[in-house]
Amino acid sequence: MELKTNYQYTYFLQPFVIKEGKYQKYLLKLLKDKNCKLKTFQKEKDLKMYQYFLPKTRDFLFSSFSFGSNKLKKLEELPQETRAALLSKYPCNIFEYRISKDIQGKVDGKKGIFFTIPKIEIICFNTGICFLVIKTNIEDEYSFSNVLNFNYKFRDINQESKLDSYDNIRIQTNSFENAETFREFIRKITGSNVEAIKLDIETERFLTYSYVCVEQDAWNSSNDFNSVSHYFNKYANILPADNTRNIEEEKITTISRWKYTKLALSKLGIMLFSSSEDMNNYTILPDEYENQFLYTYIINLYKKIYLKKIEQELKDPKKVKKARKKFIDFTKNLWIREITDDETGTMLNHKMQEVLELEKLYGEVKNKYDILYKDLNIEKNKNVTIALAIVLVLSLIFNILNFVILTN
Repeated sequence: MELKTNYQYTYFLQPFVIKEGKYQKYLLKLLKDKNCKLKTFQKEKDLKMYQYFLPKTRDFLFSSFSFGSNKLKKLEELPQETRAALLSKYPCNIFEYRISKDIQGKVDGKKGIFFTIPKIEIICFNTGICFLVIKTNIEDEYSFSNVLNFNYKFRDINQESKLDSYDNIRIQTNSFENAETFREFIRKITGSNVEAIKLDIETERFLTYSYVCVEQDAWNSSNDFNSVSHYFNKYANILPADNTRNIEEEKITTISRWKYTKLALSKLGIMLFSSSEDMNNYTILPDEYENQFLYTYIINLYKKIYLKKIEQELKDPKKVKKARKKFIDFTKNLWIREITDDETGTMLNHKMQEVLELEKLYGEVKNKYDILYKDLNIEKNKNVTIALAIVLVLSLIFNILNFVILTN
């Protein structure tokens, strides 16, 4: 019997990088777009987010928590150019791409998998590192196979090459007539891929962040996880339903933190597989996963890309001085700080860091920083030695002249 789903959504994430010195201009572009609106956070409305993140991280990600109603009103009244200049000073700005109604689409030409795009966000850090975040839901159909096929297909929709049979995605709406018009929409937001490619960021495949809750009769007290493990393995590795290759050896990190749940982490994304045997898995957990834990993932992705950016700048003699300062500030203000006191959030944060190999990357950047610092100090000491030698020689000459003058 085919596995059925109870609840499902998938976020697709596309990192992109704004060219140095162009960030304020990019914010102005978003402010001028009638479909974009600056997303603001308020303690009462977003209490769980407020309580989850520690103050320093909260200020870093969600500056608007500190905005009062008067400040927000004054900000909205300012000319767009002035708003862009002010917003560019904040560490992070989040924009909602407003959709008059959910974008609907279909995958495949025959039967098809119908889906909607209920939410699009653009998360912008003032270092120029940004993320396009797209939420999708499969409509009507409750087949787990459709979840597998959809995730597998949609994550490659941004590919420039000809789509094969598993990538034949047709988006049939007034907004996006087909996959190409959807790619044009992505390019409109992300712009050129040049800066991202410099940092070796994948630009043709989305990162996948997915949640699925399957019907309880498949996984419960009578049917243990082994009865659905083959489904989970395909889901965790973002493979199609008809995949036949051996996936037991795939390298993924799994966590069983909640009852009847299994979380898979890899460099391709994060996938949470659960059963409706526990009511928490279709009531409370889905909300936590797409808010607190999603932003935990984003901040770790940001750290990885920013470290790559600093590493690249340390290789450029013209940027070394600024890159050294950036690395010091990053270490003090972001790297050494815990982001949450939440027990589950702390555990997930550490697992994300392991999977993304942040410690290794940080160590590599620190080694380059230490070598440069040592070389600069050697050069500095050499210059000081030369300067002292010159002073001593001049002093000796001055004393000799004085002696000659006095003896005459």
